[in-house]
Amino acid sequence: MVFMIPLFILLFLTVIQAALPYFVKRTITFGVTIPEQYIHDERLSAYKRKYTVLASISSLLLILIFCFWILWRSPAEDVLIFISTVFEFGIIFISLALYFYFHGKTKAYKTEMQWTEQLKQVGVVDLSARSEDSLPPWYIYLFPMIITLGLMGYTIFQFNLLPDEIPTHWGPTGEPDAFTEKSPFSAIQLLLFLLLLQLMFLGIQFGMKSSGIKLSATNLAASKNRQFILRRLSSWFSFFTVLLITMLFSFFQITIIHPGLFSNSILTIIIPFGTMILILAGTVILVLKVGRSDKSSQVLVEDPIMDVDEDRYWKGGLFYFNKNDPSIFVEKRFGVGWTINLANPIGYFILFVPLVIILILAFV
Repeated sequence: MVFMIPLFILLFLTVIQAALPYFVKRTITFGVTIPEQYIHDERLSAYKRKYTVLASISSLLLILIFCFWILWRSPAEDVLIFISTVFEFGIIFISLALYFYFHGKTKAYKTEMQWTEQLKQVGVVDLSARSEDSLPPWYIYLFPMIITLGLMGYTIFQFNLLPDEIPTHWGPTGEPDAFTEKSPFSAIQLLLFLLLLQLMFLGIQFGMKSSGIKLSATNLAASKNRQFILRRLSSWFSFFTVLLITMLFSFFQITIIHPGLFSNSILTIIIPFGTMILILAGTVILVLKVGRSDKSSQVLVEDPIMDVDEDRYWKGGLFYFNKNDPSIFVEKRFGVGWTINLANPIGYFILFVPLVIILILAFV
């Protein structure tokens, strides 16, 4: 039964990776800016179809190999999780390889057709856009932080009740499978990790709020709709994820303090698996809502104009490096969500400082 969890994740990755070309911004194809007038070009559409077919077939073959391996070897849980992780990275690697292949093809085709030489590049600024932006307030992130700090205090208060061996890792069935010696630090180590994650997500929220709202000169309504939906839904999804992770870690912490409270309880399976399902479901909703938000509007562009071509700031169509852009995060060019502006040092601080501290604490 345990193998169903990694199998579900593999299938989820396959579907998401195969469908990605159809959920990016309408004027972006494999990380390349395409003028509005040519977004339905037949060759570009063929590139998308080929990517989807190749990504689907190769990923499904990997999943079949994974299933046959399980039936052949009947692996232990830890081996199963490790191998499934290898296959997950395999699916991601295949999709990235296909992406870079079609990115090169699309870039070469754009150069061949000389679209940017035929059209005037125009940028749009809407001073009223900020007033229409409806992101959740930052202080809602204080709620999960208060829960975490309260659990820290409760753990310290109940320190004498803690077992001599503190769990540090939980397996797919929700049962602890790794332990460390009891100490004041190990007793709250899990909660320290959680607090750092909460601070990181709060920083990401500030970064998203301060990032620029980029609109299209050739389809203002569609681009504005996408930007507002992306910002609102990704902000709420970020908070939703933090809340679920807080609940999961809190459950694990309670089982550390009171190990007999949920022993042999189905909750040890339902809560971790349910958390994963809810986060994946939220991801699907985010991808579908944002990905289709600018596709329904069909506009005939009569003027010989296009949006400002920012391809020079995108390395491989994935990595954004623009010193002239004060935004900390910008919309991804392949996928749905945000990526860091690598020319803005604040983004490094928000993302990597908490992760480095977590790694240091993990090896203390």
